[in-house]
Amino acid sequence: MSETSIPTEPARAYVIAGSEATGGAGIQADLRTFQALGAYGFGTLTCIVSFDPAADWVHRFVPVESAVIADQIEVALACHAPEVVKIGMLGTLGTIDTVADAIAGHPWRHVVLDPVLICKGQEPGAALDTDNALRERILPLATVITPNHFEARTLAGMERIESVDDLAEAARRIHALGPRYVVAKGGVELDGPDAVDVLFDGTTTTVVSTPKIGEERVSGAGCTFAAAVTAELAKGTEVTDAVQVAKRLVTQGILDRLSSRAPFDAVRLAGPVPTEGPVQIRTL
Repeated sequence: MSETSIPTEPARAYVIAGSEATGGAGIQADLRTFQALGAYGFGTLTCIVSFDPAADWVHRFVPVESAVIADQIEVALACHAPEVVKIGMLGTLGTIDTVADAIAGHPWRHVVLDPVLICKGQEPGAALDTDNALRERILPLATVITPNHFEARTLAGMERIESVDDLAEAARRIHALGPRYVVAKGGVELDGPDAVDVLFDGTTTTVVSTPKIGEERVSGAGCTFAAAVTAELAKGTEVTDAVQVAKRLVTQGILDRLSSRAPFDAVRLAGPVPTEGPVQIRTL
């Protein structure tokens, strides 16, 4: 009788985030990214985001009850004992408090924060309250934070970010708030031919860039980037290398983007994860 081989157990990648009804972003994009990178993905839902196709696709936002979020986190930690988690959209003060309380006592190797600062569908005052709570309660728990251009400017307290040097300054200011690694993403917002991100680890400033693919944002790019970093960290990859994998994956996903009846395209992971590509690395 031949011996039965036991498959190698995959890394486990956990996400706490919202559902996005078109499938382009949110936990749907996160779980697809985990799968593409060979990690076993599981998640906790914090809210449900949909749109109104009859009203210019404005956002509709429904939070999940705090007790239900706490139950989901409890069973995820008990079942899988994850070492790496990505935190995405939270959206309410109650959700932020619930998530902060639940994860604070767990021995994480990495907490990856994709800081969704403004939840579309909220009143401006409520959005400001959740922004402040996220900064005070969740950001100090993060080891890696991946703000986009707007989020980096807001967290850094800067009126504008117009150059790579500005982006690097924002990363340094955000690092002073507590996270060990900051990936400040310029995306298509900076002038020039390249989509530029800046990684700051407290000592070294690394510029990671690829040629821009048009000038329009693509839905799910930020979620996919942070999820790719999370999956790679769960597999034991170092942060700098994980950022390069994420940059390469998102670039290919934008090239392969999916169009629909919605007024925005979405990142699509259409084939094997690229191992080579036009990612340029330099230090400032």
